[in-house]
Amino acid sequence: MLNKCEGIVIRTNNYGEANKVVTIYTREAGKIGVMARGAKKPSSRLASLTQPFTYGQFLVQKGSGMGTLQQGDVISSMRSIREDIFITAYASYIVELTDKATDNQKANPFLFELLYQTLSFMNEGYDLDILTYIYELKILNVLGLFPYLDQCSVCGAKDGEFGFSIREGGFICHRCFEKDPYHFKLTPSAVKLLRLFYYIDMKRLGTISVKEETKKQLKQVIDSYYEEYSGLYLKSKRFLNQIDHLKETLSPESKR
Repeated sequence: MLNKCEGIVIRTNNYGEANKVVTIYTREAGKIGVMARGAKKPSSRLASLTQPFTYGQFLVQKGSGMGTLQQGDVISSMRSIREDIFITAYASYIVELTDKATDNQKANPFLFELLYQTLSFMNEGYDLDILTYIYELKILNVLGLFPYLDQCSVCGAKDGEFGFSIREGGFICHRCFEKDPYHFKLTPSAVKLLRLFYYIDMKRLGTISVKEETKKQLKQVIDSYYEEYSGLYLKSKRFLNQIDHLKETLSPESKR
């Protein structure tokens, strides 16, 4: 039985001398694993189709076990991602996060669209940090996590000055700061952006300019929340943090 699906390559593993096991996140069936016979050979018609981050149409022969990739068409190779080490690092984190957060063959068209839009924007040169924060916040629901980002997690107030409490799982207002003395202090801009990034339709994302200090607050909150609640420890995230440290070291501000 042949199935045609629209998908994005999120992981590849070599299998034998010439084959690959390819994990594809598809619009129709969620995450699937397929055998791509001969795909390691440069002359193979499957070689370009099975590169990481490739967006395309895939024709899969289904059997009793793992399906076999028969053929397909590359819609976008996401070339800019693979040609830049910084973009590759961010995109690798996005696809590994997707891989670890999802079960096999469980369709989620919303997540597929989010993944596609995020990688497309990365490929087009949008701000990598902003795209990553948005993706991290939006995939929380897939992980079964629902942070309080529209009211105080303690008293429910929607107005006032807000910080973020890891212990309470969301925003905490100035009336309740004493409930968690270890809450993160946030600027009004950081509060607004956390809420915006969680709810925004990625298709409507325009140019967003964010100060480095605000980015640091967003990263601190999101990283701490993931560390506390997600149970995920990703190699690509550790590498991304090393890349971020390198960028800080090379930035003009660090040399002043």
